[in-house]
Amino acid sequence: MKSANDVPEIERLKIGFVLARSFTLSAFALFVDTLRLASDETDKSGRVLADWQLLASTRNLITSSCGVQVAPTSDFVDPGEFNYIVVVGGLLNSEFPVDSETVSYLKRAAAAKVPLIGVCTGTFILAEAGLMKYHQTCVSWLHFQAFRERFPDHAVRADRLFNLDRTRGSCAGGSSAADMAASIVRRHISREAETNALEVLQIEKARSASDIQPRRPLSIESHDPRLKAALIIMENHIENTISIPKLAALVGISRRQLERLFMEKTRSSPALVYTRVRLERAKHLLMQTRAPMIEIAIEVGFENASHFSRLFRQTYGQPPSKFRSAASN
Repeated sequence: MKSANDVPEIERLKIGFVLARSFTLSAFALFVDTLRLASDETDKSGRVLADWQLLASTRNLITSSCGVQVAPTSDFVDPGEFNYIVVVGGLLNSEFPVDSETVSYLKRAAAAKVPLIGVCTGTFILAEAGLMKYHQTCVSWLHFQAFRERFPDHAVRADRLFNLDRTRGSCAGGSSAADMAASIVRRHISREAETNALEVLQIEKARSASDIQPRRPLSIESHDPRLKAALIIMENHIENTISIPKLAALVGISRRQLERLFMEKTRSSPALVYTRVRLERAKHLLMQTRAPMIEIAIEVGFENASHFSRLFRQTYGQPPSKFRSAASN
């Protein structure tokens, strides 16, 4: 095996990481460890086929959301030195997740055509900097509503694990960070390097960009990716509901195929399941808030409180007002 000094610098996959305040440690660790294990044989950890740096405007420790601190390894060097720059986000309650120097550096990297990747809520940082507007953004189902509210003119989806085009990438976070890193390793190094990394990480097989996030609205169990995608899309369009034909188109099948799929897997029509998803959100709001009935009705996609109350009673056997009273006792 060649040593790191024997490999020309240009041949290595080089990635720069930018960590936000309160970043998600697991997403960062899985991404960088996939690179580490792909870079050398077994677990030798040599930077033979890949190299990485943790970039920051200062050398101050960066604290993750779990409290573990990480030290930067490099200043903001020429972004052209990297194949990708990966921004790892975390908690959304930080008003300034990165400083202005970091934002300027990301804009400089974008101008230099260096591909930028947002991992977890790193996509929010890129979007806030105006760097995701013309790219589809993949976020976790957990952050879908927050992203839509903050960036209503951006294309976003929360059913897939990650997305990677020529100049931008986005990843839902969590374990999907390893899947995205594996796809980059396969593209730039080799399939053998990818396999070595995944085997050491005890990951049987990397998931692809077309795989569906492991979310189960209504606790419906299914291995069919079309059904799983449809349920997540329903959950992400509760207030601003979409038609069943549009839902089918987003899943990539015809309306008739969608109807057959739901009848086969859930013994119910997609319209009825969609209504149930909205009513489940209403139950949560009834238990967790004191919002007026009309506000809850509108928030879950109904035009008026009477229609909402009627369907709620038909589904759960009691009106929403009684359900709220019982839940508070």
